[in-house]
Amino acid sequence: MVLAADALQRLKDGNQRFVAELGGSEGQSSEQRRRALITKQEPFAIILGCSDSRVPAELVFDQGLGDLFVIRVAGNIVAPSQIGSIEFSATQHGTRLVVVLGHSQCGAILATIQELGRRSEDQSRNLQSIVNRVRPSVEALMDTEIAKNPEELVRRAVRNNIRMSVNQLRHGSDILENLIEKEGLQIVGAEYSLETGVVEFLDH
Repeated sequence: MVLAADALQRLKDGNQRFVAELGGSEGQSSEQRRRALITKQEPFAIILGCSDSRVPAELVFDQGLGDLFVIRVAGNIVAPSQIGSIEFSATQHGTRLVVVLGHSQCGAILATIQELGRRSEDQSRNLQSIVNRVRPSVEALMDTEIAKNPEELVRRAVRNNIRMSVNQLRHGSDILENLIEKEGLQIVGAEYSLETGVVEFLDH
C-alpha cells in the first residue's frame, strides 16, 4: 500500500515531468506491464477529474497503466456514482489518496454561469443535473464584487467547485469518513492550468 503522502509526491513529481516534457517512459504502457495487470491492480491514487479532453489525468501526472483509478465527469462533480466508485477503489485496492482535479476555464463552470441567466424551461434537463451540483460554487460569488470581473469570477468559481467536491467526499460517505479517521485516507483538491500544464494542490 502506498501512503497518501508518498502518493501525493509521486503525482507532483509526475506533473513536473509532464510540464518539462520529460515523461512518457516506455515501461508505463509496455506489453509486460499490461500482462502484469491482467488479474490485479493496485492504483496508488484515485482521481476525480473533469471530462474535459484537455485534462487526461494519466498524461498530466505522467503515469502509466495501473497507476491511477480515474473517474471523469463534467465539472468534477460529486454524485452517488462517483462516491461509490471512490469507495470501491479505496476499500478494494487500498488506495489512500483521492484527488479532486479541476482545471482553469472549466466548461461546466462557464455553462453554469450561462445557465443561471436563463429561464429554467430553457435549460437542458441533463445539463441541469450537472449545473445544479456546480451552482452553489457559482452563486456564492454572484452577489459580490467578483461577479463584475468575468475572468475572476470563473477562476474563483473553479476553486470553489473543487473545494466543494472535496468537502462532499470528506463528509458525504461513512466509508470514506472511517478511512480518513482510521486508515490514513486523504482527500485533496487540485487545479490544472490549461495555460501552463501545472497542477496546483489546494489546502492539503
